[in-house]
Amino acid sequence: MSTDAPRILLIDDDVHLGPPLASYFARFGCTLDCALRPSEGLARLRAHPYDAAILDVMLPEMDGFALCRQIRADSDIPIVMLTARGDVMDRVVGLELGADDYLPKPFEPRELVARVQTILRRQRVRPAAAPASAQRHDFDGLAIDLDRREVLRHGERLELTGTEFELLALLASEPGKVFSRDDILNRLRGHEADLFTRAVDIVVSRLRRKLEPLDCIKTLRNAGYTLAVGRVVEEAGSTPARPPVRPEPDEGQNGAQATADRPPGAGS
Repeated sequence: MSTDAPRILLIDDDVHLGPPLASYFARFGCTLDCALRPSEGLARLRAHPYDAAILDVMLPEMDGFALCRQIRADSDIPIVMLTARGDVMDRVVGLELGADDYLPKPFEPRELVARVQTILRRQRVRPAAAPASAQRHDFDGLAIDLDRREVLRHGERLELTGTEFELLALLASEPGKVFSRDDILNRLRGHEADLFTRAVDIVVSRLRRKLEPLDCIKTLRNAGYTLAVGRVVEEAGSTPARPPVRPEPDEGQNGAQATADRPPGAGS
């Protein structure tokens, strides 16, 4: 991400939306460029180093979901999706495809700026004041470098979105501790918003798929999620990791998701 003023790309075919939004973003020190078509937006993303992208769902050439999928194939740039109907399913699909946040239309420009600022702030966060030993977590088959924002699975670098990385870093900060969905939402979002706990389950599901064949994120029934994996090297001055927690099936509204996330043949 650029060290200068944040540069954002809006991809929306509403010719009347971009110019006033660009003026509004400028009041907060952000440069907002506009593209009316997905092909133009993809060309701009390849040509310039943008800090975040805002995608409308209803677009010509391809819809915002297909565009999000195409961007995610090559980039982990933060993405905010604009959903015209505000349907929960639109939000779920966008999050499953790798979007970092969503905002239903019509929206207040100040809220859109706040959403973008929040994900940019999460991207900028570095634990510079922490001791060097805390910059990296090493587990069996998994290494998390907080300074470089890099995750290695058996030595292979994983492409994670900003939200996926922050979630994994949060779980790795206290292995064995169970983080509730509300805990995760509050820690990752950083501001009051129209959020739903299903969003956490979606991000966890995406992260689990990327970590395969590692099976280290466990669901605790009616409680939340925990990282259950052994350390390779104990961090100096840190409290020894708690023993891995035996996962239980997650019942209730998220039970089906928890079951789907387990590999075939895995027990409860």
